[in-house]
Amino acid sequence: MQPLQWIVLALIALVSTGSALHALLYKREPPAAFAWIATCLLFPVVGPVLYYLFGINRVRTRARQLRQPLGYNPDRTDHDDPPVPAAFRTQAQISGAVAGLAITAGNRIEPLSGGEQAYPAMLEAIAGARHRVYLSTYIFESNHSGERFITALSAAHQRGVDVRVLLDGAGEWYSWPRARRALRRAGVATVRFLPPRLLPPNPVINLRNHRKLLIIDGREAFTGGMNIGDRHLMDRPRGRRGVRDLHFRIEGALTTQLEQVFLDDWAFASDAAPTPPTPLPPPPAGAGTALARTLVDGPNEDLQRLTMVLVGAVAAAREHIAIMTPYFLPPRELVAALQAAAVRGTRVDIVLPGRNNLPFMHWATRNMLWELVKWGVRVYYQDGAFDHTKLLVVDGHYTQLGSANLDPRSLRLNFEVVVEVYDEHFGAAMASHVERARDASERVTLESLDARPLLPRIRDAIAWLFTPYL
Repeated sequence: MQPLQWIVLALIALVSTGSALHALLYKREPPAAFAWIATCLLFPVVGPVLYYLFGINRVRTRARQLRQPLGYNPDRTDHDDPPVPAAFRTQAQISGAVAGLAITAGNRIEPLSGGEQAYPAMLEAIAGARHRVYLSTYIFESNHSGERFITALSAAHQRGVDVRVLLDGAGEWYSWPRARRALRRAGVATVRFLPPRLLPPNPVINLRNHRKLLIIDGREAFTGGMNIGDRHLMDRPRGRRGVRDLHFRIEGALTTQLEQVFLDDWAFASDAAPTPPTPLPPPPAGAGTALARTLVDGPNEDLQRLTMVLVGAVAAAREHIAIMTPYFLPPRELVAALQAAAVRGTRVDIVLPGRNNLPFMHWATRNMLWELVKWGVRVYYQDGAFDHTKLLVVDGHYTQLGSANLDPRSLRLNFEVVVEVYDEHFGAAMASHVERARDASERVTLESLDARPLLPRIRDAIAWLFTPYL
């Protein structure tokens, strides 16, 4: 062999070995570490390239550096929480240790069903804004609903309101023409979160900002699972089915925490750490009765914070666990916690869409459901329109709502925001919402899972193999 060939081989070996060593040192889970090590060593050129594109978390350090100037630090625990009902003090302690944010009192949280209820309320809030409007969304469509928001945001900007719009760099491609261009033409400050691009190179397609936030004057906030677009309208033209979902309007001190989350994301995406706007008087006390706290989760955190809180909530349940989620591929820790809850006599209801907008997610989920059904977990498939609602209710008192699904992408790769609510009346209302959906759904049994023909079972199992990447 020629000397040049030896040099090329040596460089390839060095890059492959270095990539494998990086995966060994920085991947937290043995299966993921082993898979990337094998890929880098068995495919000397392609493997390191794939690892560079998909395997390296480039966000963690940069996000931590930007968080501190804004005063938002989820590791802080030097706060006093208001009294929490005795049954949930352990859960509050777990969430407080993991989230580092205080429980806020006096919040009012109102569920809004679909775009028919949520969009008018959001647009009215934007129209009434006097100081600032902060909007973060994964998908911002440029159809009729999107145009209404563009018009409202533009009008707010023209009357002197500080309007900022944060769009996910990948989510914005769901619609054409892109809403970003119309917003910028109107003078609205708009930035993208980690947009994939060729020049300058930025190949990141994971690590998406999946949070949905609208904060008005630091006093009123909207969050949940809804993006902006006609897809969330049930009454659509030409007989097309919309997506069912719940969004939530929040008034009270919790809005301050949500605003801090937005500012942290804005600082990261705009590549700067701007000084927060001049503080307004705190939100009025007594807006409601709910105790609530913000939970943030994302690949820039040291721990899988949301998974820890979920496992703690399930472990604390004594009577009933109600879950609604569009995508259900939970981590092993949560599967074990749900199994244990069912075995000890807690009723566990999981309501999933019977038809999924991502068929491969439905296939992968169906392959693992037997693990839960076998131990008494009650799983149901809804009929009709795809339901994008994300809810967890424990014993009718403790509720989680927000942007996170129960799948690897939400719990490991995406930036998510979740609100936990300690309130009996709100919890009972959300539990009733899940129960109404459950009563109109078909229960999944071991017999029905075993009765699947061979080819669908093989297809489901193959999809399940890709669970870490779905």
